[in-house]
Amino acid sequence: MSDRKKLATVWLDGCSGCHMSILDMDERLLDLLAQVDLVYSPLVDQKQFPDGVDITLVEGAVSSEDDLKKIQMVRSKTHTLISLGDCAVTANVPSMRNPIGVRAILERVSDGVAPRQPVNVPLLLANARPVHNFVKVDIFVPGCPPSADVIHSLLLDLLAGRSPDLHALTRFGA
Repeated sequence: MSDRKKLATVWLDGCSGCHMSILDMDERLLDLLAQVDLVYSPLVDQKQFPDGVDITLVEGAVSSEDDLKKIQMVRSKTHTLISLGDCAVTANVPSMRNPIGVRAILERVSDGVAPRQPVNVPLLLANARPVHNFVKVDIFVPGCPPSADVIHSLLLDLLAGRSPDLHALTRFGA
């Protein structure tokens, strides 16, 4: 049994910019992966979210029934849940659809035809909302996206057992 921490990343309704920042850690990512097991992520081929995850970074807002089920399941299996980026923290860009309404959005995507749920599109919630509106979040990391340096520093602190001080490192929209 490994005593390495289990790390996961999750992508809800967002642009994948936060995951691009993770990749922007370049060789530092390899150093981190020497200390953790990446057990679930769009960056790996794992299909099932495992039990007992130590740290999960969540990118994106909760915008659909699928997002809601996923974040509730992730929270139940994660010790430290981190809202990564402005979309997870505030719903940011995904929430731009909120004033328009689901019906109008469905009409728009179906070229004015009477709206119905398109095939292969998850049921949309009435509003896109931040992760903490649905589950307990342990750490909030603003930024659009947070930089590779911020994510790297955050993970190093957590792996060393320190509480990260993000106020000096990032802010909304940075």
